[in-house]
Amino acid sequence: MKMAAPTASKAASLGCNNKPAFPELDFRSGARVEELNKLIQEFTKHDQREYDDQRALEIHTAKDFIFSMLGMVQKLDQKLPVANEYLLLSGGVREGVVDLDLDDLNVYARGTDYDMDFTLLVPALKLHDRNQPVTLDMRHSALCHSWLSLRLFDEGTITKWKDCCTIVDHINGATNYFFSPTKVADWFYDSISIVLSEIQKKPQRGMPKVEKVEKNGTIISIILGVGSSRMLYDIVPVVSFKGWPAVAQSWLMENHFWDGKITEEEVISGFYLVPACSYKGKKDNEWRLSFARSEVQLKKCISSSLMQAYQACKAIIIKLLSRPKAISPYHLRSMMLWACDRLPANYLAQEDYAAHFLLGLIDDLQHCLVNKMCPNYFIPQCNMLEHLSEETVMLHARKLSSVRSDPAEHLRTAIEHVKAANRLTLELQRRGSTTSIPSPQSDGGDPNQPDDRLAKKLQQLVTENPGKSISVFINPDDVTRPHFRIDDKFF
Repeated sequence: MKMAAPTASKAASLGCNNKPAFPELDFRSGARVEELNKLIQEFTKHDQREYDDQRALEIHTAKDFIFSMLGMVQKLDQKLPVANEYLLLSGGVREGVVDLDLDDLNVYARGTDYDMDFTLLVPALKLHDRNQPVTLDMRHSALCHSWLSLRLFDEGTITKWKDCCTIVDHINGATNYFFSPTKVADWFYDSISIVLSEIQKKPQRGMPKVEKVEKNGTIISIILGVGSSRMLYDIVPVVSFKGWPAVAQSWLMENHFWDGKITEEEVISGFYLVPACSYKGKKDNEWRLSFARSEVQLKKCISSSLMQAYQACKAIIIKLLSRPKAISPYHLRSMMLWACDRLPANYLAQEDYAAHFLLGLIDDLQHCLVNKMCPNYFIPQCNMLEHLSEETVMLHARKLSSVRSDPAEHLRTAIEHVKAANRLTLELQRRGSTTSIPSPQSDGGDPNQPDDRLAKKLQQLVTENPGKSISVFINPDDVTRPHFRIDDKFF
């Protein structure tokens, strides 16, 4: 006896088409994607703190102090350009904002040593008068690195900087001066130390307290105490170029995720040589190409969910892969940029895909380690992991495997670390740990009772003038007399 197949409506009533509503899971770890998304959001909430008016003024005061200090360094021996263009980046060198080696850096911890960190690129030399692709002397260097001959500059520049050069005599009797990153860093540290010593002899009201000045390899790290905040500035002497290096010309011919979002002129406006050498390079002569200016522009085109995943992943690997130092956050940043080129923009724009992006970044990093291959984003022929030993890459790959097996637990650990750092910062502020540091508005008489009248005045103006542009102008020589501007009116 034949039986008729159930009709669609009958099948539906019998539940034949009902699929169980399983939560979305990560195949490798079994973690719930929804839970990972929530953990990433929690990490972001604690990692990205909002600044009140007082903190904003403290940041401004510290920046002005650093810029004034550099102005005094320029006046010491006229080595630095009179009209200089600094690049200020949010995040210290240890956060991977610039491609520099972390091996020579002392360990600083947020919460314990500082509350906010910045990197400042300071051009020691500028070459801004060329419209053609810049050709560098890479005959003695690995890819992404170069020596810099002062022949590119005028006689006055050579005279000023020859004591910071290595000298090579040619058979024909000519002498070539090569700009030395190590000697420049030594000069820079000595000059900053002299200036800070002079400043501290004549302390002024509201001036930040210099908590620490250290030379970390070719970087000068300064921690300032300003009011209730401690700010780390990693100051990097660089050589600044307008235009684009010839070695990276082919990169411009490819399609990229930023096409149509920002102009090519914005991306290739300039590049730097930073004081870092290759694994087998000569430290006294070799500089590394840096595209930090371009990366600032590219960051504008990266979705917020991918950036959240990147920050969370970075927090995990900084702790996990710290010894031996083989992987830096800059490698992860490069992988993120490659992912932006590889994946569709509408996929990367999904707001609830941060968990997928985090897992993908971990997979990418592990893939790079296993294959010992991480191409520089701007110069792909340069493999940034080429020098690592098989033993080192496999050690780090195994560590990453543990993260991939339980990403939720490692996210919870990262959250606890950032919460602990924030608690420590708040506790130090409550205890007046920076009691020896007068507030920018303090009269210095009783450091335990900082006078925050300026912050209160600014808060009052914000409240009373909704929607209007408010500016505050402070004379660093007398911060007790600020001038306010609301829209175009001064008072």
